[in-house]
Amino acid sequence: MDVPTNAVDVLRRVFGYDAFRGEQQKIIEHVIGGGDALVLMPTGGGKSLCYQIPALVRDGVGVVISPLIALMQDQVDALTALGVRAGFLNSSQQLEDRRAVEKAFLTGELDLLYLAPEALAGGTSSTMRLLERGRISLFAIDEAHCVSQWGHDFRPDYLALSMLHERWPDVPRIALTATATSRTRADIATRLKLDDAPHFVASFDRPNIRYRIAPKAEPRKQLLELLRTEHPGEAGIVYCLSRASVEKVADFLVSQGIPALPYHAGLDSRTRAANQSRFLREDGLVMVATIAFGMGIDKPDVRFVAHLDLPKSVEGYYQETGRAGRDGLPSTAWLAYGLQDVVQQRKMIDGSDGDLAHRRMLATHLDAMLALCETVECRRSQLLQYFGQEGGACGNCDTCLEPPESWDGTVPAQKLLSTVVRLDRERGQKFGAGQAIDILLGRRTEKVTRFRHDELSVFGIGEDLSEPQWRGVVRQLLAQGLLAVEGEYGVLALTDKSGPVLSRERAVMMRREPERTKRSASRSGGAKKQLVADLSPEAETVFERLRAWRAAAAKEQSVPPYVIFHDKTLRQIATDMPTTLAELDTISGVGETKRDRYGEQILGVLAS
Repeated sequence: MDVPTNAVDVLRRVFGYDAFRGEQQKIIEHVIGGGDALVLMPTGGGKSLCYQIPALVRDGVGVVISPLIALMQDQVDALTALGVRAGFLNSSQQLEDRRAVEKAFLTGELDLLYLAPEALAGGTSSTMRLLERGRISLFAIDEAHCVSQWGHDFRPDYLALSMLHERWPDVPRIALTATATSRTRADIATRLKLDDAPHFVASFDRPNIRYRIAPKAEPRKQLLELLRTEHPGEAGIVYCLSRASVEKVADFLVSQGIPALPYHAGLDSRTRAANQSRFLREDGLVMVATIAFGMGIDKPDVRFVAHLDLPKSVEGYYQETGRAGRDGLPSTAWLAYGLQDVVQQRKMIDGSDGDLAHRRMLATHLDAMLALCETVECRRSQLLQYFGQEGGACGNCDTCLEPPESWDGTVPAQKLLSTVVRLDRERGQKFGAGQAIDILLGRRTEKVTRFRHDELSVFGIGEDLSEPQWRGVVRQLLAQGLLAVEGEYGVLALTDKSGPVLSRERAVMMRREPERTKRSASRSGGAKKQLVADLSPEAETVFERLRAWRAAAAKEQSVPPYVIFHDKTLRQIATDMPTTLAELDTISGVGETKRDRYGEQILGVLAS
C-alpha cells in the first residue's frame, strides 16, 4: 500500500472512515506538525487514531508505550489487518521474534512499535539503546493516568518516561488517557514534562451506558437476574474485589448455565492468557475478574459491566464501566452496593501502607464514590461533574428513571449514634453494625444477652425501622462521615461530625431506595435488537450470514472477530448490498487492505 500523505487520506484509505469525530482531526494535525499533546477521551472515543494516523504520516516509527503486555499481540494483529506494519517488544517474546522486530525497526520497516514502560526504566536498557539507533516519528504514552499518584492506577515505571523529552527533544509526544480529574491531568503534565502541551479534553459522557446502583441483598442472585432478564447470551464483565470472590462467582454462574471464566493475578499466566483470548474471540462469554482485567480491551460488544463490590474511586469505576458498549449500542453499568462495602473499604484505608497524606487521598477517592452511590440526583450528571464537566438529567440512569426520595433521617441517626455512645461510655465496649442494629430492634440474641445489652436504655427503640432500613442508615452515616469504623474488626465509632447530630444542631437527610419495578424482558437483547432494527427480513438473514463468515475467518486467522469487521460495518453491508469492490469501498470501516483481502469473499456471501 502506498503511504498516504495526509491525515484525511489515512483515515479513508487505511481505516475506511469518511470523517473524524470530535477533536480528533485537530489533535492529529497538531501532532503531525510536531506538537506535544495531552488527550483525554472516553473509552471507545477513538484515542488510538490520535497517534496511529500521525505515525503513518510522519517519517519514522511511532513508539507506543503501553502497560498492556497481554494485549500487545491483539493490538498488533488489529493493525496488521489494516495493512499497518506494527510490532511489539516485551518479555513474553521468543528471542528470534524479538530480533526480527528490532531489525524491522532499524531498517524502517515498521510504522508502529509497542513497548512496555519497564523496558525504558533506568534509561540505559537495551531497548533504549535500540531506540537511539532508529528514526522515531512520535512517542505515544497510552494509559497516561498511570504516571499520576493522584490517579487510580499508579505505576512507578511510568515516572521514567519524563526522560523521553530530554533524549529526543524534537520528537512529539502525545499522552492519552480515558479518565482523569483536573488534578490528575495537571500531575500527568508535570511528571511527563508536558507543561506547555495543549490539553484536548473530550466529553466524558457515554450516553449509551445505563448506570444503575442497587442495594446489595443477595448479590449473586441479583447478578443472575440481570444476566437472565436483560443480557441473556451477551458478553460482559463482572468485577469482584478478591480472587476468592472471582472464583466463587464464576463457578456459580457456570452452575446456573451461564458460560463464565475467571481472571485474576493468582492464576498462572497461561490460564489468564487463554481465558482472555476466549473472551475476546467468542460470543456471549462472561469474564469474572479483579480489576487486573480490562485495561485496553477493545471488544466492542461488551453489553454489561457489573460490580459486586464497591470500586475504590470514581475514576476506577468510570474506566471499568467504560469497557461496556464501545460500539455505541445500549449497555448496562450495574453495581451492587451495601453496608459491608463501606466498612471494608474504610478498614482497608486505615490499614494501608503509606503516610497520612496517602490515606487521606484514598479516603477522598472513596468519599466521592460513596457520594455517587448515595445521590438522589442524576448519576451521569454527577459523574460528569466529578471530571469537571456539566450535564443535566440524562433520562438513562436509575435515579432518572425511578427517582428516589430524600427523607429526614435525623432521629434514626441520633438513635444509632446514641447506641454507639452507650456501648462505649456505659460498658467500655465497641461493636460492629450488626450488634448495634440488634440492640435497636430489641433482639435478645445470645450476644446481646451475654453482654447484658438488653439493659441499655436504647434497647428496642428502633423497632419502627426494619433491619435492611437500619443497615441503610448505618451505611449512609458512614458515607457522610457522621460515623466511622475502626480496627481489624470494623467496630463503630463517633467522629467529630457526630456531636452536632446528637445535640440536634444538624439535620441528616438520607436517600430512600424506591421500590424497583420488575424490569421486563423487553430490554433484554436491546443492543441486538437495535443492531437489526430497520433491517428487512432478507437483510437480517444476510447480516447473520456475514457474521457466520466473519466468525469462520477469525477462527482461521486466530484473531477476534471484530479485528476483521465490526458488527456495524456488516450491518451496513447487509443494508447496502454492494455488488462490486468499488461499491464495497464506500462502506464505513472498509479500508483498502480489508477490501483487497476480504472483498471477493464478502461479495460471494452476498451473491449466495
